Amino acid sequence: MSLHRTNHEPNGQVPIRTRHDGPDAAVVAATVPPPVQPLPVEPVQPVQPVPVTPSQARVPATRTGAAWVALGTAALLAVLLIIFLVQNTRSAEISFLWMTTSTPLAVALLIAAVGSALLTLVLGTARIAQLRRRIRKQSD
Repeated sequence: MSLHRTNHEPNGQVPIRTRHDGPDAAVVAATVPPPVQPLPVEPVQPVQPVPVTPSQARVPATRTGAAWVALGTAALLAVLLIIFLVQNTRSAEISFLWMTTSTPLAVALLIAAVGSALLTLVLGTARIAQLRRRIRKQSD
């Protein structure tokens, strides 16, 4: 198959003629638009960034984000607790009133820490309940 171009037509289009060689040769004409001239390019001014204040740049806090931070903190504390338990395996004698026992030092300190945390939770819960009752009485 060969392509033959003819001269430009008056309307600016270029006809393309396709000729097939063989006994059933036919000529097919198609027109193609003239080449497009590029548009003049105007210089582009650089875009100045819009100043963002810190309050606009903050991402709102979500429960998922808070849970992720809490989980990371708990994991870090668990690692520190394991290190503490491994380093303090020597036995210590504990006496309270008439009771005396011998336990690993880390276990004794862990029991004391958990006991103080539970006591703090009980007292804090009682105070929160007291404040809620007071608010309910004031709103009635």
